[in-house]
Amino acid sequence: MLMFFILFFLFLFFLGVVSFVSARKHLLSTLLSLEYIVLMIFFFFFFMLNFLNFELYFTMFFLTFSVCEGALGLSILVSLIRTHGNDYFNSFSILQC
Repeated sequence: MLMFFILFFLFLFFLGVVSFVSARKHLLSTLLSLEYIVLMIFFFFFFMLNFLNFELYFTMFFLTFSVCEGALGLSILVSLIRTHGNDYFNSFSILQC
């Protein structure tokens, strides 16, 4: 039963990685894929720590850092939309920044 859950979470994690790699057009879809990957890692940690009867303090630290990462990604998205007008990767240039 444990092996089934590990394979299930691993499959969901790799689905997130595939969507992250294939989402090359919009920054918002890339950020959503990253949040999905972080959520799958959190569920895996939570399940494994519960299964092994450990404390769940690490999950709170992980959630804190993932929320900070999400807020930072959204602030970068908002600043890019304000400066460039859209979130297409093709419209960004290193020389403009």
